[in-house]
Amino acid sequence: MADFEQEKKKYILDSLKDLQFGSLVITIHDGQITQVDKTEKNRFISKSKSKTNRAVQTYN
Repeated sequence: MADFEQEKKKYILDSLKDLQFGSLVITIHDGQITQVDKTEKNRFISKSKSKTNRAVQTYN
């Protein structure tokens, strides 16, 4: 059982290391980690200062 808990902790730490912009939500039930949701945000901003070019966001 301890190995499974270590695996959960490793997964969370690895997810944080890979994440540059976004969030990591850890769901806990009865004191146990039951779910981890990772949302990563990518923004592509045009170098032009024109008002017609707006930022485009993608959500994974």
